[in-house]
Amino acid sequence: MKIVGVKSKKDGNVFMEKIVPVAFKEDTAGLEPALINIIPEVSYQTIEGFGGAFTEAASSTLDLLGEENREKVLRAYFDPQDGIGYSLCRTHINSCDFSTENYAYTEDGDMTLESFDMERDKKSLMPMILDAQRYGTFKLFASPWSPPAYMKSNKEMNHGGRLLPECYGLWADYVVKYIETMRASGIEIWAVTVQNEAKATQTWDSCVYTPEEERDFVRDYLGPKLAPMGVKIFFWDHNKERIYDRAKVMLSDEAAAQYVEGIAIHWYSGGHFEQLQMFHELYPDKKIIFSEGCFGFQPIEEDGWFEGEGYAYEIINDLKNYCTAFCDWNMLLNLQGGPNHVQNFCNAPVMADTEKNMVYFRPSFYYLGHFSKYIRPGAVRIGSSGAFQQVSSCAFRNPDGSIVLVVLNQTETCLEMNVRLHGQLAPIVAEPHSIATYIIQ
Repeated sequence: MKIVGVKSKKDGNVFMEKIVPVAFKEDTAGLEPALINIIPEVSYQTIEGFGGAFTEAASSTLDLLGEENREKVLRAYFDPQDGIGYSLCRTHINSCDFSTENYAYTEDGDMTLESFDMERDKKSLMPMILDAQRYGTFKLFASPWSPPAYMKSNKEMNHGGRLLPECYGLWADYVVKYIETMRASGIEIWAVTVQNEAKATQTWDSCVYTPEEERDFVRDYLGPKLAPMGVKIFFWDHNKERIYDRAKVMLSDEAAAQYVEGIAIHWYSGGHFEQLQMFHELYPDKKIIFSEGCFGFQPIEEDGWFEGEGYAYEIINDLKNYCTAFCDWNMLLNLQGGPNHVQNFCNAPVMADTEKNMVYFRPSFYYLGHFSKYIRPGAVRIGSSGAFQQVSSCAFRNPDGSIVLVVLNQTETCLEMNVRLHGQLAPIVAEPHSIATYIIQ
């Protein structure tokens, strides 16, 4: 056996540099060396994939680039050989904050959905998705930020409000029409989430559901509509600190639970990785997907390594607590961190100077790639343990049988250790502020 792979490190701004292959030798050490043990016989969850979000902000920024840079960005994200092979992505139903304005697909007050029309998405957002499909295969899930204003208690798409009970069936039909339109355009929707950030009243597109309202909507309306279509449903789509309480309401109701594939999570309230562990122990047949996370806006000139490390730390700990997928937020933004119709500007792994037709790949792009390119859909997390608290790591067995180990060192210290597998050792070095993906052949 031998170890091959790639590493990225802050010292020298090294990105995905090939490591020198290392051969395994018999474990004959007298004193125990510092180890990362890999135990393939112990297996956990199956991985759905890794990716990011198609938003109107991303597509409209992409549209302002020249053809060469447009293809460069799409190839970088989706080509499994020349890029980082994104395999699970998200998009929005109606507008979100990373749209240029509020919009819906029906005319105000339409209670029959006769005016339903997705022409706006067909101009920019859907072409980006279709162009990405030329480079690779990926699953796509869709999330609503808000129903149309006339279906809500506050009569606007922003500032929260609730879906009116008399519009539950109408809104479910609306989602069906969205899925049908996307399919007719060549875009398959694998899953939907019930509502983006179901507890948050935001200055942008938002809609609040109590746990009971979300349960009833899924059980009596959305679930029966989407089940015959083969579309999965994930609930909550919000921060991790409340998933235990939220899940109790949804999943203790058998009639609702039958329609639920799992729960979707964000990171904006902190780690709370223990909540994922508890959710899995209580509901082992339900999946956990990470559906959104990002960092606030920072000028392109600023050091972005902490963002890459933040992504990697989150991904490793989510995966070690039974998460099956990780989906970043916007794939592409302009140098102002937008466009965003309420100035809620953020960073993306790729930023673009649309005036100068230039694209910038931030460290976070490569850190995400250390997972998405090498841990493929259908991979299974396998047993592992590490010697150093300063080092985060996780291991997987791909469908082709290869074993992948990701090692993150967020410290200033160079740490030497050995990978141990099947009674053999191979030395590796976790350099300061580095991430490495090792493939064992």
